[in-house]
Amino acid sequence: MRKLSAYLLAALLLAACTPEQPAGENTFYVSIPPLRSIVEGIVGDDFKIEVLVPPGASPETFEPTPRQFVELNKAQLIFNVGLIDFETTLLGKVGDQAKVVNLSRGIDLIAGSCSHGHHGHDHGHAHGVDPHVWTSPKALQTMAANAYEAIRNAYPDSVKYEAGYNRLRSTLKELDIRTAEKIARSGVKYFIVYHPALTYYARDYGLRQVAIEADGKEPSAKQLTAVIRQAREDGVRRIFYQNQFPASTVEIIARDIDAEYVEIDPLDEDAIGAIDAMTDSITAK
Repeated sequence: MRKLSAYLLAALLLAACTPEQPAGENTFYVSIPPLRSIVEGIVGDDFKIEVLVPPGASPETFEPTPRQFVELNKAQLIFNVGLIDFETTLLGKVGDQAKVVNLSRGIDLIAGSCSHGHHGHDHGHAHGVDPHVWTSPKALQTMAANAYEAIRNAYPDSVKYEAGYNRLRSTLKELDIRTAEKIARSGVKYFIVYHPALTYYARDYGLRQVAIEADGKEPSAKQLTAVIRQAREDGVRRIFYQNQFPASTVEIIARDIDAEYVEIDPLDEDAIGAIDAMTDSITAK
């Protein structure tokens, strides 16, 4: 909190010394990269869409700059997952809370906690809820609807945004159907992943997610042995890991069961492309 207070003080000083920039009036903010493609799908290039957490960075270790504090308060709308700790801490300081849009509203949430930081930095998310809703096409449809509702309320006369949302909704529905069909054809029942980032994806498509990491901690020798034994028995061919986490543990398990370890990126800005790529990897023979 001391560091956050220092940032806020610096932001106020920066605001006092920096001329007002009209560009802020034509800017949306999103908390993480996957949300940008959702918002952009609705409004096109009418707004500059800034991402708080840059590509490749971790939401857990993210530190906002003083300028971001200033720009957030100038932005027209701020879209966030609503379940990640830094969102609660940072966006709670925004002066006009009406422009902060929680995109997870209406999603059937899953209890759990995980770590988005470098290994060993454990933490719980808001209300002990798994935050990775954006990895499921079904949840993405709800998030898109929430985004459009906020945009429509702000710009009620825009036919363009309604058309953009309808196109996005159709695209996400097709993604949902495509994902379900691929999984059904594959016969896959479960997959192994280092960090439990695909909890909603697994639930919504009848899969079981076996996570190597639990609550930000590496598995015990006993747990690791059990995972390896089960993977051998089931003939698992791939183990997945996020590029924000080390591949070392996954590499050891993959070698022991003669499988390959595959990098995935649930924080990719292209949310639809990332889900297609993950599905193809999970269902590949």
